[in-house]
Amino acid sequence: MTFSVRVALLTAAAVAVAAIGAAALMYFVVQTQLLSQFDSTLVSAADTVRTPSRGGPGRGFPGGPQGTLTGRGDVAAQIINSNTGEVGRSDAQPVVPLVTPDAVAVASGTKDPYFFETILEGSHLRVYVTPGAQRGTAVEVWGPLNAIESALAETRFRLGLVALGGALLAAALGTVVARAALTPVRRLTNIVEEVARTRDLSRRVSSNSGDELGRLAASFNVMLGELETSLRSQRQLVADASHELRTPLTSLRTNLELLERGQPSDPAERQQVLADLVDQMERLSTLVSDLIDLARDERVQLVVEVVSLDEVAADAIAEMRMRYPQVRFQLEGGPSVVRGVRSRILRAVTNLLDNAGKWSPAGGSVEVAVRGSEVTVRDHGPGIAPEDESRVFDRFWRAPGARQLPGSGLGLAIVKDVAETHGGRVTLERPSGGGAFFRLRLGSS
Repeated sequence: MTFSVRVALLTAAAVAVAAIGAAALMYFVVQTQLLSQFDSTLVSAADTVRTPSRGGPGRGFPGGPQGTLTGRGDVAAQIINSNTGEVGRSDAQPVVPLVTPDAVAVASGTKDPYFFETILEGSHLRVYVTPGAQRGTAVEVWGPLNAIESALAETRFRLGLVALGGALLAAALGTVVARAALTPVRRLTNIVEEVARTRDLSRRVSSNSGDELGRLAASFNVMLGELETSLRSQRQLVADASHELRTPLTSLRTNLELLERGQPSDPAERQQVLADLVDQMERLSTLVSDLIDLARDERVQLVVEVVSLDEVAADAIAEMRMRYPQVRFQLEGGPSVVRGVRSRILRAVTNLLDNAGKWSPAGGSVEVAVRGSEVTVRDHGPGIAPEDESRVFDRFWRAPGARQLPGSGLGLAIVKDVAETHGGRVTLERPSGGGAFFRLRLGSS
């Protein structure tokens, strides 16, 4: 059963329940109204018997002529005597079966007026009993309910037809409405199936409405856009990584082939080749480590904790002092804590310091400051050219002057990734006096 069929059936069921409920309520109102009117007729006829009008039927009761108690042709009446328990006067012939003990009790004054129903000679009668005009008597007025029952039966039939017609009409309208309402869903389904079949993430769902389905289509388009961007970035990362890996691998292969052939024969040159092999292996290891760091989702794998930024900066400086002994690293600022992944934050700060130490001249200084949830790093190197500032955080991008320096071109890209995953950002500023100034801002403390 399709969703549109379920919507149509549920709509028909809801309308059918509403129609049946309305029909039942209407039937109850009609039944109550008809019985109320009939009871009013019986009460009015009983009042006529008790207090006949002058010159009218039953004049001078009980001395009036036989068969003129009510003066009506739709109801009949009789007078009950409480002393004898018999009918004193009646329209036509007395109806003895209607003389019940309760009716006698009304005549004697021990019971209030009341209505009751009975079946007499195949006719459904409704009877009203009330005290008579003379003491010790009661008036019984009755009439057949056959006409009312026929009217109610006709009412039930017509209301049933109305309810059935309403349900069928609701089913038809529900089908039309379901098809119209689910058209955007069908379009979305077709796009999803086409994307799954063709893997074309450039497809989009067209929708201009602002309702729930419109927001769903917009969200789906955003998701497709994010997936397309992610896939494009992934392909670019693979292409760039392949290009960057090719250089050290080619150099390694060349040097290994030389060594395999016993070249060079000169010990000093041979030692230089071995040193070059070690450098290329270190570059390759750094590149692979950076690629793994960018590729995996450590936001899920690692534990978020309270991290002391000043301690992280101190640990990173201690490592950089061993890597760049000719550069002075200075730390300023007081205690500062943020919530995050300590290893990732340490990697980001280390990359900033490594970049500063790489470009600092011998005897130069790198100034590191920790304030609040920020870490700033200032070097006094050649700085970054204005035309290169927009690309400094791109993956595998290296300044023209950095081609001969060790590195993978991923260090600052990792810093940007760490900043964004911690709810912050990293920016490059141009300080007075030259050099480069990086500001790493993390999430709230």
